[in-house]
Amino acid sequence: MENSTKKQGSIIAILAMIFLFAMIAFVTNLCSPMAVILKNAFNVSETLGQVGNYGNFGAYLLMGIPSGLLIQKFGYKKTALAALVVGIIGLLVQWISGEMGFIMYLIGAFISGLCMCMLNAVVNPMLNLLGGGGNTGNQLVQIGGVFNSAAAVCVYILMGSLIGDAAKAKVSDATPALFIALAIFVFAFIVIFFTKIKEPEQGKKTDNTKDEHSCYSFRHFKLGMLAIGIYGAVEVCPPTYIFSYLTSSPDAANPGLGMDAGYCGTLGAVYFIFMLIGRFVGGMIGGKVSAKAMITTVSTAAIILTAAGMLLPTTMTISCPGIDYTHLTLVWGQIPVGIFAFLLIGLCASVMWGGIFNLATEGLGKYTAAASGAFMMMVAGFAVMIFIQAKVIDFTHNYISSFIVVLLSAAYILYYALFGSKNVNKDIPVD
Repeated sequence: MENSTKKQGSIIAILAMIFLFAMIAFVTNLCSPMAVILKNAFNVSETLGQVGNYGNFGAYLLMGIPSGLLIQKFGYKKTALAALVVGIIGLLVQWISGEMGFIMYLIGAFISGLCMCMLNAVVNPMLNLLGGGGNTGNQLVQIGGVFNSAAAVCVYILMGSLIGDAAKAKVSDATPALFIALAIFVFAFIVIFFTKIKEPEQGKKTDNTKDEHSCYSFRHFKLGMLAIGIYGAVEVCPPTYIFSYLTSSPDAANPGLGMDAGYCGTLGAVYFIFMLIGRFVGGMIGGKVSAKAMITTVSTAAIILTAAGMLLPTTMTISCPGIDYTHLTLVWGQIPVGIFAFLLIGLCASVMWGGIFNLATEGLGKYTAAASGAFMMMVAGFAVMIFIQAKVIDFTHNYISSFIVVLLSAAYILYYALFGSKNVNKDIPVD
């Protein structure tokens, strides 16, 4: 009976963590479609319109390490509850920004980013630990990723239907989405509050003893931190710059194909659908395939796809579906085969986050909580990688050649899977 109760408690805890994984994507991905609203409502440029993403990802840099410290002191459950309270505040601030102004929205996005960082620091290690680490732990992280991607696709569909005519968009148009997120956060708070979650051991030490080691004492963890920062190029750069390239005028400073922005904007959802498919497959096979084998395979595929996208002629085209968010129907257009290869990178990026996290924290024991916080801090690297590729574009005036940033990033991730992820510090006690 006792074993049955423990098993039931573990299942509830796993479901709670997967639920939070989906919430992270729902709130994070509100930022991109909100940029359409901000540009019209506050009459700002494209660069300023993306301020929600800057605030959201920038918060990880500030909150990454503190998140790990909160887990060490208060545990995973209390940290998750605190994060949800912070998230509720952030959503309310974004809601009132329609009346209070552009800066208020930035503040709300930043507060929401703090919440996302704290939740990420809780969810990833908890799923890994609840699965017992290894292949099963990786499988649970990948399954969580499936729900994460599904929530991202839902946000784009929901926000697209709410925005309608972009030229008339205003913050109040997003009220239903913000209140859905708010209701979900309140519901999640209640579920987590009443869910009994067995906290993993954080490691004990006396007041007079200072631990000479930390998560930074492990080479494979430090290389993993770099891998997750660089991974941002593989996940976020393709959909970002595919859109810029396809819509940019042929006679612009950075020339593109001058295609219809409405259709090209829907390709972002196609990219995330590929991510959803990849995470679903990863979740199904994660218990049988090691994280090392998985990351080796997808990073190799990402290198091949990126190289193909850079080398294939733009005159070679393929019919590709997009999504009409307003009518929830498929729309078709012709895009270069190389661009379709870039879209397929979503399949590869889908399992990288969970796999890299699993490899980086494997064998850390009592240092896992602090490692999780430091790991979350590196999400700020996503913004850095977007910036680096933008600089390459401005320097070369060539969108396609700028994908060398994605290619080199995938190459480093392959190196990490094959060599950098090996724990060479097994002499360090972790109990």
